[in-house]
Amino acid sequence: MPRLNSATDLEGLRQEILAQRDPNKPCVTICSGTGCHAYGSEKVAGAFVNEIQRNGLQEKVDIRRTGCHGFCERGTIVVIFPEEICYLRVKPEDVPEIVSETLIEGKLVDRLLYEDGNGQKIVHEGEIPFYKHQSRIVFGSNRFIDPKNINDYIARGGYSALAKVLFKMTPEQVLEEVKRANLGWFHASGYPAGIKWETTRNAPEEIKYVIVNADEGDPGAYMDRSLLEGNPHSVLEGLIIGAYTIGSHQGFIYVRQEYPLAVENLAIALEQAQEYGLLGTNILGSGFNFDVKVHRGAGAFVSGESSALMTAIEGRVGEPRPKYIRTAISGIWEKPSNLNNVETWATVPLIINQGAEWFTSIGTEGSKGTKIFSLVGKVNNTGLVEVPMGMTLREVIFDIGGGIPKGKKFKGVQTGGPSGGVIPESLLDTPVDFDELTQVGSMMGSGGMIVMDEDTCMVDVARYFLNFLAEESCGKCIPCREGIYQMLKILNRICAGQGRTGDIELLQEIAEVVRDASLCALGATAPNPVLSTIRYFRDEYEAHIEQKRCPAGVCKALISYYIQPEKCQACMICLRACPAGAITGGKNLVHTIDQDKCTKCGACLEVCPPRFNAVVKLSGVAVPEAAPQGTEVIRKRGGKNE
Repeated sequence: MPRLNSATDLEGLRQEILAQRDPNKPCVTICSGTGCHAYGSEKVAGAFVNEIQRNGLQEKVDIRRTGCHGFCERGTIVVIFPEEICYLRVKPEDVPEIVSETLIEGKLVDRLLYEDGNGQKIVHEGEIPFYKHQSRIVFGSNRFIDPKNINDYIARGGYSALAKVLFKMTPEQVLEEVKRANLGWFHASGYPAGIKWETTRNAPEEIKYVIVNADEGDPGAYMDRSLLEGNPHSVLEGLIIGAYTIGSHQGFIYVRQEYPLAVENLAIALEQAQEYGLLGTNILGSGFNFDVKVHRGAGAFVSGESSALMTAIEGRVGEPRPKYIRTAISGIWEKPSNLNNVETWATVPLIINQGAEWFTSIGTEGSKGTKIFSLVGKVNNTGLVEVPMGMTLREVIFDIGGGIPKGKKFKGVQTGGPSGGVIPESLLDTPVDFDELTQVGSMMGSGGMIVMDEDTCMVDVARYFLNFLAEESCGKCIPCREGIYQMLKILNRICAGQGRTGDIELLQEIAEVVRDASLCALGATAPNPVLSTIRYFRDEYEAHIEQKRCPAGVCKALISYYIQPEKCQACMICLRACPAGAITGGKNLVHTIDQDKCTKCGACLEVCPPRFNAVVKLSGVAVPEAAPQGTEVIRKRGGKNE
């Protein structure tokens, strides 16, 4: 690789790369993010290489392994450019047909195309509803770039923002541009990136640090991972620009230990950037020096908190510390340290190239730009979605997500990770922005969005997330350590059918103390799942406590399974499926469930044929007296015994 010694060298390399690429030449892009890896994208890519060689198409067709495309549920995703033909759920055995039909004959493989609710096939990726309603300004480049090839990023304008900053803008001008863009207001801290940059820049210390927070510990969230895996140079370019603006010469990228592919692609990106002279000493001949170290986290959820993360980088246990002095002034080794998350850093080059006015034209008054969400749970189209601030929850869940599976009714959505609140159906038209979500008792957080249907118990949801937070609390401060534990004890008791009058009020009282007195954001936001579910689903708490009933039929202590004698066909399917041996009966004998042996796993209900519908789940009512053991089944057809 030639070292680039000026902005002119960089632009010359870009033109050279583009000159060697024919935009009309077919290019098969294969999603190779972690999700598609799990679907077997490695084998799909290998099959394409072999099949293209077998047909002698090496000079006529390019193959590119890209990052995550977002529609993770439908992997492995293959998009063929320039036509943008999108094939979903591609398996290795589908490859010969794609090569012969599409690449050679120019025909479509209909069975691999997206099919909408009306049975219409959609050919182009951008026209699929999941993509059509998004605004993928940050995440969109993933589908065009091989993260292991820096030339792909440069060909799409990569590092042009860095060159502009180093040779055409002063640090003060860059800072003003980022401040005018109001970047970062919507992230977990709700604190504008420009103000943080300015605080660190103005700190009196000579040594300063910049940090990428890729410690993404929320269940179901993987936005940071997919950006680092698929487009690491966008994050790196933003980080270098931030370092130049702040006056830092050392950066850290804090990545979760569980993200091996992100770390692998990031290491390659750092090496290639160093070889090109885009990182290290005298970047692009500008005289600016900057190096980056990757720090792999140990998996503690609390290390996502800024001061805990910095403590971990120092080599100590990741625990938060009181912020009498902000980390922007006293962070790593007590030096001024600026931390932003992956998405914020990746947005910086776009703002530099297109201007603050362009960025602020997207979004709402208080929250600018777009936000990437991890849309998961009881929704038809799961995956990563990037939407403009201000889009409503209804649009995200139903227009992009395709609504609730199996005709079930929407019940709630939790935003912001395990510390977020649950938002009910009545507030589905709430705009997605920092202020609006906070106002309804939730938060933007990292961008997790978990959809729940009518079969979800909201008391159990609060219990689940409190259990997670109790395990992840570092235990340093009493309000968080003891408060979350006490709330969890009460929720466990309620779900076990042992709730007491006054438990709801007690939960609210403890939650307020935890929220107001905890040391860090983990404790301060931990009460959100409890307070929001009490606020919007109080009747479910009351049913658990007063009627010993779980309306959703989830809490095992409050439900039971029963075989209706008049419907039992003695097929013995449920008897064979019961792992506890709780079902008795035989051929031509009505089956019964021994309630003392039943573990309430629900296997009997799942396997009972719908045409019989003999097994029912009961909640809050006594189990009817079972048919006497040995009762014979009498099957009737047309009013006569068989």
